[in-house]
Amino acid sequence: MAGISLRQLQWWDERKVVTPRKEDHRRIYAPPQVLEVLIVASLRRKGLSLQKIRRVLRLLRRELASLQGKTWEPGSRLYILTDGQSLHLEAHPERALKTLTAATRAMHVVSLSDQMKRLASAKAPRRYLTKQLPLF
Repeated sequence: MAGISLRQLQWWDERKVVTPRKEDHRRIYAPPQVLEVLIVASLRRKGLSLQKIRRVLRLLRRELASLQGKTWEPGSRLYILTDGQSLHLEAHPERALKTLTAATRAMHVVSLSDQMKRLASAKAPRRYLTKQLPLF
């Protein structure tokens, strides 16, 4: 789904980027961890180092925990904007553009909404079709 190899997932687990639950010799990824894998893969393709991605994931987990009680309108979008040091979550494209234009460093954008759609798409394994992410 993320377009990465099993070895890459193993390496990220060894480096404590995304750590799945282990049963016997298998790694079991919960839906929020699959979302993190999709985000990590996207940020790696954009050139961010694993050190910066770890920082971004920590910030993202905090932000999403604070948003957990909120309800989202159907069709609404959520964007992650980061320079590797800071993180902004924006639900409005206009505010995301304003944040990008005001930035003094290069910013990377990941559509969290698109990543969640990939997770719930028909291409995803069947076990993810019935589970909704606890984030929304």
